[in-house]
Amino acid sequence: MMTIRRSDERGRVNHGWLDAKHSFSFGSYYDAEHMGVSSLRVINDDHIAAGQGFPTHSHQDMEILTYVTSGSIEHKDSMGNVEVLPAGEFQLMTAGSGISHSEFNPSRSEPLTLLQIWVQPDQYGLEPGYQQKKFTPQQGLQLIASPDARNNSLLIHQDAYLYQVRLSAGQTTSHQTGAGRTIYVHLVSGEITINGEALSAGDGATISDVTVVDFRCSEDAEALLFDLP
Repeated sequence: MMTIRRSDERGRVNHGWLDAKHSFSFGSYYDAEHMGVSSLRVINDDHIAAGQGFPTHSHQDMEILTYVTSGSIEHKDSMGNVEVLPAGEFQLMTAGSGISHSEFNPSRSEPLTLLQIWVQPDQYGLEPGYQQKKFTPQQGLQLIASPDARNNSLLIHQDAYLYQVRLSAGQTTSHQTGAGRTIYVHLVSGEITINGEALSAGDGATISDVTVVDFRCSEDAEALLFDLP
């Protein structure tokens, strides 16, 4: 079974400096029918103006992934990490027992676009942690995060796997999943067909009760695939 949520159906907030689309309920946007999928709680598509960002704020008991799609973000946190995350890199922050951080667009002229993703952990009160990694781009599926950090992926505290999917026009690939698992696909860019259903940039698809997820690319595309409990 597959349920598709089109990009223009997502919640939207515009604060001037921040223009964001929310795949699931977040902040002032609430939709009882879209509270997340399995342990996946948030996918925010944020566009942040030059020189703007989020001042210091706190999180607790959440695995927070950030993926910059253009520009760069400056990160500072209460663990002493001061990092710049450029386009193409992934950051995973374990909020655990509590962490404070700020996120800003350091450019004076260029906007910043990013995906912020929250996954509920399988344990509470974990020791806070920070990871950042640049992955060499690969065609097909590439593992980004896993519960055992296999294949040099980021360690996530949940029985969840995040893959980056990159395909050129005409290419195909597939993902095999276990019984009882739920798949969520967020299309970052391009156009792609998943198990016969066409998706465009910003669309999301929840897939269950299948063993294989087939991708067929009609134009160069990038997606994130979450394999969830």
